[in-house]
Amino acid sequence: MAKTKSKKAKKVILSIIAVIIVIVVVITGANILSLNNLVKKGNAYNTVEIEKQLVPQKDENGYWYFTTDREFKVMQITDIHIGGGFLSKGTDEKTLNAIAAMVTKEKPDLVVATGDIAFPVPYMAGTFNNYSGAKAFANLMESLGVYWTVTFGNHDAEAYSYFDREAVAEIYSNEEFKHCLFQAGPEDVDGYGNHVIEVKNSQGIITQAMVLIDSQAYVKDTIIESIKGTYDNIHPNQVEWYETEIKRMNAENSKTIKTIQGDVNGGLYEQYGTVKTLAFFHIPLVEMADAWSEFEKNNFKDTENFKYTDGIIAEGGRRVYCGYGEDDLFEKMLELGSTKAMFNGHDHINNTTFEYKGIIFSYGYSIDYFAYSGIDKLGSQRGCTMITCKPDTTFTIDKYNYYSDRYNLEGFTREEVTMQYEDVTYQTPLE
Repeated sequence: MAKTKSKKAKKVILSIIAVIIVIVVVITGANILSLNNLVKKGNAYNTVEIEKQLVPQKDENGYWYFTTDREFKVMQITDIHIGGGFLSKGTDEKTLNAIAAMVTKEKPDLVVATGDIAFPVPYMAGTFNNYSGAKAFANLMESLGVYWTVTFGNHDAEAYSYFDREAVAEIYSNEEFKHCLFQAGPEDVDGYGNHVIEVKNSQGIITQAMVLIDSQAYVKDTIIESIKGTYDNIHPNQVEWYETEIKRMNAENSKTIKTIQGDVNGGLYEQYGTVKTLAFFHIPLVEMADAWSEFEKNNFKDTENFKYTDGIIAEGGRRVYCGYGEDDLFEKMLELGSTKAMFNGHDHINNTTFEYKGIIFSYGYSIDYFAYSGIDKLGSQRGCTMITCKPDTTFTIDKYNYYSDRYNLEGFTREEVTMQYEDVTYQTPLE
């Protein structure tokens, strides 16, 4: 009798194992099929026609640079959140479509995606594989034929993901992505994706530079910290790297100016001696929260430090989900006088731009159709930021909503959404 029960128990266990294996095989097959479909979807978009498209080169430091005497157009997109699994197929396709439509319309010289390209949350996407989101995005950008780069967000390589940040950096560094200007950055500096992209004029003077920084993820790389949302800060050796790069570019410009006008005195040095830079990363600095708090406490009126431009803070709870610690990046920016604006993402429904202590803080419009519950049915937060860098080192910032007439393009179909913030101003808390 005991032997019979033992045999039955073994059969039950074997049956359970068999069922689990079948489920794993089916899900794996479905996810492979999903990725293949996303790749095909990306390949279906036409190459963007850009008249006299600028082609970057690498300098002696190994950094990419563009040469032009005209305006240079940078598109920031953020929080793309491609699930990459069989459960996220519908929203992933909408994501690719939105990006393709905006890139096709804007024809940027460079696209900067400021983090959270992938979102492989298993109970939502049906996969742990963050390769799929990265691959789908990279494939789309290559199909569109525009130059692009990324900074990492907290979701690009979670503790439970198949690939860590180093492995994801290797994906973007793959030579098959001919238009990708991503660089993993120095090995002795924390994070992946600390790199610089310069814009030079025909005289060789750097007129603007994009400084891209890995804003890290969580204080500790664990599932618990991910769930709690204890976000990290930019590390001290990254701030040191930033300072080194600013001083390197300043020295390079001084050398170039001297060859043009014989010394480092005069108009050229005054205009270009301190290289003007724009910073891009994912998680907002603590100073963004400090600045907005100062604005709120002053009854939403400008202060000596704070000058409001546009947009809203619509996140509930902490309002600005910055790192839990402190870093010295903002203080270093003030000291060096190079960076005039910084662009981040992370908080999908915050889209404000303001100036604080002389430096512009700007949230990018998000792409997200997937990460926030019900966000695929909402539209006020979805779009892109266009930054036009001018030869005289000045720049403009324009934000465009995806559902505006601007993107009513032939060959692209947009879904019906609710424009949830049409009658809401920055003064209204949306808890």
